[in-house]
Amino acid sequence: MRSIAIVRILVIVITLLSTWYFAERMFSSKWETRSLRDLFAENGVKEKKEKPKIHTKCGNEKECPENYFAFKLISGAANVVGPSMCLEDKIIMSSVQNNIGRGLNFALVNATTLQVLKTGHFDMYSGEINEVKKFLEPIKEGTLILIASFDDPATKLDDQTREILSSYGSSVAKNLGFRDSWVFVGGKGLKNKSPFEQHLKNDKENNKYDGWPEVLEMSGCIPKKMD
Repeated sequence: MRSIAIVRILVIVITLLSTWYFAERMFSSKWETRSLRDLFAENGVKEKKEKPKIHTKCGNEKECPENYFAFKLISGAANVVGPSMCLEDKIIMSSVQNNIGRGLNFALVNATTLQVLKTGHFDMYSGEINEVKKFLEPIKEGTLILIASFDDPATKLDDQTREILSSYGSSVAKNLGFRDSWVFVGGKGLKNKSPFEQHLKNDKENNKYDGWPEVLEMSGCIPKKMD
């Protein structure tokens, strides 16, 4: 009986040692050849993958279709932060470019080639309105005009200048007021009112800043003028 008990104990010990040996070999092999990611995936725990960020021109929400170009206009913030203009992923006017100023900021663009023809900024509080007229009147048909306000865009505007801006497709120019926020894209020879225009009145009860409405940001896709 005693010898039988000893044999049984030896069998149990051998079985345990064999089980431990094979288990150790199996798991060590798995850890060496598989990653944690693989093991968790097998158990139903899948790593969340972030969708890659798609770069869009001017940081717009969507890419523009063929034969359209992307733009973004941002008006000035009160009298502190200047406006900016982006065209086809290129900043064409900003404080960094050192080509913006208080009042009205203009960029003239060839609607076919997208070449920036000229930029300018004019103080509409203490500047000369005749300088604005000289800038605007020589514009040829097929030219886009991009406008962003900064601080006060309207004090010096006269009826003639407002009429010129309206002829480019603006619905706001005739009523633009002191310290209003305004962004606009129009064109010489435009037959209808432009769909690319935003405007906020200076209203002390609704202004975001003390004495100024909030910043306007407008972006979208404009069809190229095809020859």
